[in-house]
Amino acid sequence: MTAYLILHGWENHRPEKHWQYWLADRLTDLGHHVAYPQLPDPDDPGLDTWLAELTRHLGALPATGERVVLAHSASALLWLHAVSRGLVKHGSADRVLLVSPPSASVVVRHPEIAAFAPPALDFTLPGSTRLVAGDDDPYCPEGARETFGEPLGIAADILPGAAHLDLDAGYGAWPAVLDWCLDPDARITPRP
Repeated sequence: MTAYLILHGWENHRPEKHWQYWLADRLTDLGHHVAYPQLPDPDDPGLDTWLAELTRHLGALPATGERVVLAHSASALLWLHAVSRGLVKHGSADRVLLVSPPSASVVVRHPEIAAFAPPALDFTLPGSTRLVAGDDDPYCPEGARETFGEPLGIAADILPGAAHLDLDAGYGAWPAVLDWCLDPDARITPRP
């Protein structure tokens, strides 16, 4: 059995129509262990608080079987901070999907999440990590491949017209991300 940890971003109160909620339901229906926690104070998150929550939820995943983390937006940055601080070690997750991480130029303009600005990307990510983002993400105008994918040396799926891969961009049901969860070789494509 595979265990999944799904982490939401800033101002996300886990709406039922969001792709993360949809994905958690589908994976649960298939018999997988799924943790999709509501992180504290999503409108005004504290980086240290969210790091503690990430560490707690990651540690609570079953020790046997594959462990997969999916992190959207500010939680993608949360994952990078956790790795850069040594809170995530090799073997903590077998696979990670970073979805639409926002760039520093955007994050620093919002006092609520300024502390989440990406750390220096001078570390090696533990486990297999993949990046997926829209080619027109307003939260990463410099481009996710250039800002995160190339510096980290990770594969990137850049989706045309997908914006921030959120409800505003039409990302409720997203079968391709479910396909990737079930098969790490599956290509992540835009929603139909």
